Amino acid sequence: MNIDQSGAAAASPAGASAPPTTEPVRRGGAWRMVAAMTLSGTIGWFVVTSGQSPLDVVFFRCIFGGAALLGTLALRRGWQPMRSQDWGWLALGGVTLILNWLALFSAYSYSGISVSTVVYHTQPFFLLLLAAAFQREAIAPGRLAWLVLAFGGVVLITGLEHGGASGGMLYGVALAMLAALLYAVTTMATRRLKGIPAGQIAGLQMVMGVVLLFPLAHPAVETFGGRTWGALLALGLVHTGVMYTLLYGAFQRLNVLSIATLSFVYPLVAIVIDVLVFGVVLTPLQVAGMSLILLAVIGNQLGWNPFRHARTQG
Repeated sequence: MNIDQSGAAAASPAGASAPPTTEPVRRGGAWRMVAAMTLSGTIGWFVVTSGQSPLDVVFFRCIFGGAALLGTLALRRGWQPMRSQDWGWLALGGVTLILNWLALFSAYSYSGISVSTVVYHTQPFFLLLLAAAFQREAIAPGRLAWLVLAFGGVVLITGLEHGGASGGMLYGVALAMLAALLYAVTTMATRRLKGIPAGQIAGLQMVMGVVLLFPLAHPAVETFGGRTWGALLALGLVHTGVMYTLLYGAFQRLNVLSIATLSFVYPLVAIVIDVLVFGVVLTPLQVAGMSLILLAVIGNQLGWNPFRHARTQG
């Protein structure tokens, strides 16, 4: 609701490198944000449609996505020089970004697209915990309450309070939470990169992904049909290249409130696709758990304080 917030960065599936503007809304931002989040919500569909392993899907996404981003950067002559210390943060963000995709795409096979996507949106809370642990940033009571509510939603999804769900569901939820944690690390590392275009950061991280995954990926390209190539090209060119352009165009035109609100198009589209395209039937507990997570993320991103009213009444 991940390029790639704690609020706005989490809106994108790849880790944001710059905070959204707090200026008043400018024309053209809303449709860009909705389009970017709609594309994000269809990522799981294309991953499953490709018929390839998560590792091979990420490998090709890095190839096509990196080419699209760096090619666009070259055409715009937007390359910026980097300091020696920038490369370390870039590498950390790149490794965790790639591992994040591997974990999330693997989760789809176990817990489904909708559950995995909603659980993945706990990322802002992992960002809060990391900031508290490594930067000594205190967590406000209101945000702590939303964190507890979000992870309560995860418990409902897994069915732990009724003896546990299937092993596959638990494994998928664990992978989605791991992806959220890795994504939070990517966000923290990328925030250290100042004055560097988002396309340059993400493009270089995808080059890293190609190098890292090349010894491990063994795609049987001779068996790929048009459907597989179409899905892989879309994930790289559309869901990475085009989506980044839309997303950062939206960041430049919208205020934080608008970005936080419109980011929820992402999980809603993922849920609709899972139900209508793949025929997934969500249990009442899963629906309740997903609702709690989304409510918690909304409350956290919009800065709602559940204790404010209680103090006022007291």
